[in-house]
Amino acid sequence: MEHQSLKTWAECGATLVAVASGRLAADTVIRGGRLVNVHTREVIDGWQVAISEGRFAYVGPDATHCIGPDTEVIEAGGRYLIPGLCDGHMHIESGMLTPAEFAAAVIPHGTTTMFTDPHEIANVLGLEGVRLMHDEALIQPISIYTQMPSCAPSAPGLETTGYEIGPEDVAEAMSWPGIIGLGEMMNFPGVVSGSQQMLAEIAEVQKAGKTVGGHYASPDLGPSFHAYAAGGPADDHEGTCEADAIARVRQGMRSMMRLGSAWYDVETQITAVTEKGLDPRGFILCTDDCHSGTLVNDGHMNRVLRHAIACGCDPLVALQMATINTATHFGLERELGSIAPGRRADVILTSDLSELPIEHVIAKGQTVARDGKIAVTCPHLDWPAKARQTVRLGKTLEAADFEIRAPEGRSDVTANVIGVVENQAPTKALKRRIHVEQGLISAQGDIAQIALVERHRATGHVENALVEGFGYQGQMAMASTVAHDSHHMIVIGTSRDLMASAANRLGEVGGGVTVWKDGEELALVELPIAGLMSDSPAAEVAAKADQMVAAMQACGCTLNNAYMQHSLLALVVIPELRICDLGLVDVTKFEMTKLIEDTE
Repeated sequence: MEHQSLKTWAECGATLVAVASGRLAADTVIRGGRLVNVHTREVIDGWQVAISEGRFAYVGPDATHCIGPDTEVIEAGGRYLIPGLCDGHMHIESGMLTPAEFAAAVIPHGTTTMFTDPHEIANVLGLEGVRLMHDEALIQPISIYTQMPSCAPSAPGLETTGYEIGPEDVAEAMSWPGIIGLGEMMNFPGVVSGSQQMLAEIAEVQKAGKTVGGHYASPDLGPSFHAYAAGGPADDHEGTCEADAIARVRQGMRSMMRLGSAWYDVETQITAVTEKGLDPRGFILCTDDCHSGTLVNDGHMNRVLRHAIACGCDPLVALQMATINTATHFGLERELGSIAPGRRADVILTSDLSELPIEHVIAKGQTVARDGKIAVTCPHLDWPAKARQTVRLGKTLEAADFEIRAPEGRSDVTANVIGVVENQAPTKALKRRIHVEQGLISAQGDIAQIALVERHRATGHVENALVEGFGYQGQMAMASTVAHDSHHMIVIGTSRDLMASAANRLGEVGGGVTVWKDGEELALVELPIAGLMSDSPAAEVAAKADQMVAAMQACGCTLNNAYMQHSLLALVVIPELRICDLGLVDVTKFEMTKLIEDTE
């Protein structure tokens, strides 16, 4: 059940009216501040706020009549009162944390509402995993809504996942109390081609009157894009340039502009508002993917908001994009996203609208953080053993499992190589001439080996390919059971022996990330829940993640947030070239392609 301190309006409406009229005393009154009204986009000096039953009862010039002997009075001291921040699209699993620990990490940063898509765990544990995420989300002191994952696998026929999600699963989830809609519809080719399964999933959500999330990861804005828009997605976060943002809002979608740990797509799209002058109501700020280190060291939605302002966006407009726009999009404008009567009492006190120091956070009427320190407990579920035993390799891996054999008699070959692009999700499909030694293709120069190790069904299968752009040097290997979205195991290395060691290590600990150099393990982040998350505190996970980043740098990698790039190399719905358990995928055509071109 949802956090016990919050009643619905139907349960407490009479109380709110009585408090606003002065017949009952408020639980809390905030006075002496400057109220930011996101409905009118104005700052109102001196307005006061009265809170009762976890909701705003009175918002106006003088709340003296709401104060009784037991009312807590908070003196704002001239600070701004802004609504709690909303993340319109994100994946909790990307933080390497459970919902409880993720909430504990972001509450001090002012995030009071999240719209989450747990499609990572859906690929590992199916509907049961989604339910576990949903149930833990509902007991948190902030508002966490769940979108039912739409695509597990992300691209049917191009990968094998631990579980598959179908229309019947979507229909069942629509009745759960915390389900807000359908998670990002990544199989955009399926929608465009009229896939019965994809359209049936969308239909179940439309029948329930909920929101369909979009994911159109293609630069093609022609008929395919228009066909996708006709398929029902109400938003899209995969835009990377101004033209993408404009195209989406012109089709009635919300353009979700993301700043995650590795995705920097706000600056290139927000000019649609700041320079082209489009109506900002069609734009939403989100994070998509933030790992624990970003959350602990840099922030969450406050970081996105500051960045949007630094990119030239008016602070009040940017604030709308992180509050009321998001709430309205999900049909929750009367429930949250603003400081107005009847809404959940989510409010932040800050002394500066541009730098946004988060000095006092109230969620559902309760003080949840002060001066960067959490002031509440975030309850945990008892995660079952099944969720902690998900890495099944089927055998002990050896160096030979990572061999790439060239055609007999060849001294060099032309290979299709995955090219990493810094700070962006798309990759490049590169063609490189590769030297052959003793019949094998090995790492050379900036080209490393990449392998996808099957870990759901204990088949022992390893699929090998090549990747360029990480800058790895010397003898090294890195393995991760976070491998969006199929979440097999991705291993990248310059040494086949170390690749085997890294993979076996994750089999031993039940999942996570490990980095090896010169025969030794430099870093290990244990992620025992589904091989994706830890239920340890965010600071502990972040410290291990920092060691992981340092270890990657020690191996020669200088890319910004290279771990995120690593973990997305199996995401077969984002162009141009990816690896899956079946081989290499040309995502521009959504078909398999060869590793070695000239096999004759």
